[in-house]
Amino acid sequence: MHRKLTSMMMAVLLTAGLTVGCAPKAGGTIDIAGSTSVQPLAEQLAKAYMEKHPGVTINVAGGGSSVGVKSVAEGTVDIGNCSRELKASEKEKWPELIAHCIARDAIVVVVHPTNEVASLTTEQIRDIYAGEITDWAEVGGNPGAIVVTSREEGSGTRKVFEKLIMGDKKITLDAIFHASAGMVRTAVAETPLGIGYISYPYLDPSTKALAIDGVAPTLENLKAGRFPLVRPLYMPVSYTHLTLPTKA
Repeated sequence: MHRKLTSMMMAVLLTAGLTVGCAPKAGGTIDIAGSTSVQPLAEQLAKAYMEKHPGVTINVAGGGSSVGVKSVAEGTVDIGNCSRELKASEKEKWPELIAHCIARDAIVVVVHPTNEVASLTTEQIRDIYAGEITDWAEVGGNPGAIVVTSREEGSGTRKVFEKLIMGDKKITLDAIFHASAGMVRTAVAETPLGIGYISYPYLDPSTKALAIDGVAPTLENLKAGRFPLVRPLYMPVSYTHLTLPTKA
């Protein structure tokens, strides 16, 4: 695991640990919830943190970015996972929130492994998700109606996808909407004519990642900044709910 990333996570967790009124070495529980895109990373980082601090228990759950922001702002969790920037409305409602950027992630467009299409342009993806391109033959594939899958409203991944891909166009209401990245991956894996978008950590052989504008979503391209769908990941913390431990 990247040392800088682990150290950053530990700094966020150390701050959140104050909400249980004790230093991490004294024990306690830290609850984290929110973006399912951040969840796999948060689970790995939480595991690394607990190995260094055996007295601490960290619970990581999903729910979506908006749920993560709302939950940490209202004090029902200690840390929120969020795969987008805080909305202006969220900043206005909860000005005490501090969104710690912990990593950068890629949003990957995926299809069924048997799909012959290997690359799409940003414009083609936009038109597919707008419902203007409806058959794979229109983008160089075998004939067949495209089955569009998307994340639901409130998803941070969807928010970024709309910003970077859709522009002024709306995702078609004919799309099938899912509540998590894992559900999108499963849906595409089980649908030969399907297309979806997921966070990079969810990639596995059950789906095929497409190149976008000729750039494949490889780690090399991501690190070099060549891949077009890259976004920061955040862990918001609310300082209103922190309870600092008193000195003995």
